[in-house]
Amino acid sequence: MSLKENLQKVVARHDELADLMAAQDAASSGDFASLSKEYSDLTPVVEGIAKVTAAKEEAADLATMMADPETDQEMREMAEAEFQELKEKIPLLEKQVQVLLLPKDDADEKNAILEVRAGTGGDEAALFAADLFRMYQRYAETQRWKFEIMAVNETGIGGLKEAVASVSGRGVFARLKFESGVHRVQRIPTTESGGRIHTSAATVAVMPEAEEVDIHIEDKDLRIDVFRASGPGGQSVNTTDSAVRITHLPTGVVVSQQDEKSQHKNKAKAMRVLRARLYEHERQMADAKRAANRKSQVGSGDRSERIRTYNFPQGRVTDHRINLTLHKLDRIMDGDLDEAIDALISEDQARKLAEIS
Repeated sequence: MSLKENLQKVVARHDELADLMAAQDAASSGDFASLSKEYSDLTPVVEGIAKVTAAKEEAADLATMMADPETDQEMREMAEAEFQELKEKIPLLEKQVQVLLLPKDDADEKNAILEVRAGTGGDEAALFAADLFRMYQRYAETQRWKFEIMAVNETGIGGLKEAVASVSGRGVFARLKFESGVHRVQRIPTTESGGRIHTSAATVAVMPEAEEVDIHIEDKDLRIDVFRASGPGGQSVNTTDSAVRITHLPTGVVVSQQDEKSQHKNKAKAMRVLRARLYEHERQMADAKRAANRKSQVGSGDRSERIRTYNFPQGRVTDHRINLTLHKLDRIMDGDLDEAIDALISEDQARKLAEIS
């Protein structure tokens, strides 16, 4: 099917949905909500098509005016200038429509579970993990997202062995999903007396937060163990069996939670993380079966893939997937991630467009 035929089909479906929603029987049935959602999803595409059509019609009118020998010189010059602007504008409008037509990731509008873990590099890796976790927390603030810390395992010198947070708001997963992978840092540790540059790493995993309707977990598939919490936490630590460890027996996925004093709250948090991990596992299995879809992604989302290097001596950040280097490391570590994320999204869209064109 050509692009023109595809666009005509979208407009026809949009008109059909409007008629269906206007019918009384649709409003009285359970179909109205799904029809309304499909209609609202198609509306931006239809509006984009209308802009392209109007621009092309205007360009045709201008071309007619320019070709008319009775058009005076001043009007012809104005028409030529406007025609040139439209020639540059129309391809951009068409690309916007094509992007809107790309298959949507059902998880894009979901909230996310963010996990950051120290990798190779000892204390320096743990300090870098803490820096990354803080970077995402500050980015969430700039986006006006809610950043809820769910679990933290500290090293005692300001570093993090691991940290888990729930990030909620509009389009969270769509903007954070390319952050999964190995983040490498090159810098002189504060503990290094010789001033030598060390390389260490931290692993980031971003998973869409799944609802119960997204992933069903059978009680019989779970083993739940309770134990006494350990580490910092005040007088209540080690006095009650409030910590919870949940093992999903079919997959072997294990989630532990001990930050809350309440066993019930720890179990609820652990289930949120478990649900997200199982949902992401299912998504990756489905992606692996769709080879073409996999090729169209910027990075595989694999936690073992090295995706970015933060070079402190040179003040630069390099994303290895798209060969992007930004010389504003301080601002990025302070949560200024939009430029890097926008570039990743654009590259992902460009690859997908190339596959369908």
